[in-house]
Amino acid sequence: MPRFRTLRARITFGLVVLLAVSCAAVGVAAVVELNGFLTQRLDEQLAQVGTRFPESLEHHGKLPDDHDGDEDADTRRMATGTFGACLRGGAVTDKGLISSGDLSVDLDITLTARDAERLARIPDDGRPYTVQLSALGHYRVLATPGRDGDVLMAGLPLKPVEAAVHRLELVAGIVFGLALVTAGVTGALWVRWSLRPLGRVTATATRVSELPLASGVVALPPRAPVADPHSEVGQVAAALNGMLGHVEDALTKRHASEERLRRFAADASHELRTPVASVRGHAELGLLHPGPVPPEVTRSLERIAAESSRMGLMVDDLLLLARLDAGRPLERGPVDLTRLVLDAVTDARAAGPGHGWALDLPADPVTVTGDAHRLHQVLANLLANARLHTPVGTKVTVTLDPGPDAVLLHVHDDGPGIPEELRSAVFERFTRADHRRPGDASATGAGLGLSIVSAVVEAHGGTVGVESTPGSTTFTVKLPTGYVVRGARNRARQINTG
Repeated sequence: MPRFRTLRARITFGLVVLLAVSCAAVGVAAVVELNGFLTQRLDEQLAQVGTRFPESLEHHGKLPDDHDGDEDADTRRMATGTFGACLRGGAVTDKGLISSGDLSVDLDITLTARDAERLARIPDDGRPYTVQLSALGHYRVLATPGRDGDVLMAGLPLKPVEAAVHRLELVAGIVFGLALVTAGVTGALWVRWSLRPLGRVTATATRVSELPLASGVVALPPRAPVADPHSEVGQVAAALNGMLGHVEDALTKRHASEERLRRFAADASHELRTPVASVRGHAELGLLHPGPVPPEVTRSLERIAAESSRMGLMVDDLLLLARLDAGRPLERGPVDLTRLVLDAVTDARAAGPGHGWALDLPADPVTVTGDAHRLHQVLANLLANARLHTPVGTKVTVTLDPGPDAVLLHVHDDGPGIPEELRSAVFERFTRADHRRPGDASATGAGLGLSIVSAVVEAHGGTVGVESTPGSTTFTVKLPTGYVVRGARNRARQINTG
């Protein structure tokens, strides 16, 4: 059975198969019944022939008690093709056939030894049997005992019966074939019309599947129409509508909870900025005291100042993420991305002189539209990430690749790579690796750097991704079109520093 994918095709195929089985059953029954009926009529005609024709063969076609001139009258009462034979001891002694031309008796018909053997096997019980004669075809033959110890046989041809049956088979095949084609086309249209409500349910489910349900406000499409709640399609539509209602309620509650969390993070970050700055100011003021200060107090004040400074940076990062989550618009203006890359790499070289820093830039400046400060923060965070998570001596290469549809910024390093368990969550907030370089005071952080990179790039309509294996890690930032490239795009300058 072919594998149909759609329910409409399966139902239509099932209907056609059932109709074909029904037509075949009707056709077989009609053919069998007609064949039996015509054979029975032929047997009745054969009973009427009886033994008169085979008895006449012993007298060359004339009955023993017939008068002259009555021979033709005897044969004319028999059908054309009537066969007669006399057997004695299993051998054919006389044989004849009423010809189709002038209804005369043909005594010169040819019977093979195989024909004689078949005739000899027919029992003389007065019942008709079917036998095939090589020169005559299929015959219905009746054998009866003769008066002088021989066996008299009379037969009628089955050719008219077979012709009628074959004609019925042909007509039935044509009629049933046309009926199957008509039923298939009509059934397909009817099934298509009947399943239209299911198509509307499918369209609704497809529209829901295409919605970005992961975050943000989600407006579900109109519910699927329920034509008949008592039908199977109506029940599916009702169940789908109920499920969509529950999903919409859940998404609404989730969005409200996310909005409350964002507001809390923004408010808390905003409120923390002042006390953190105050703590840091008091610590710095205590360090400037002119009088003698115990060493333990000095170390405590230095730690307070350092931790309050780190906390201030964390508060600023949280406030930035909260504002980006809230959809606050960024500044938009022409930004020289080439200059940003040069400045960021220069700052990274000063912060990590033990690393090798390389630039691969196009010959002419690349200008994009965006927020210069935030894009600089993206570059600074990516370079800081490469510096803090790789050992001294690692080479970091920054590549700027302008294309026809987007600007690609690659930050590649040949360090140990990102652990496999962290790759899928590397851009999530508060994700931190455990293999930072020991002894680096700047290596402490809250795990917000790459999440800020992702949020800023998405706010610019771009994407960011990472590919990492041991010995090769590449962060790729893709910014959409809107930049301007002046002059040729050939890569003509490579700068290696450190």
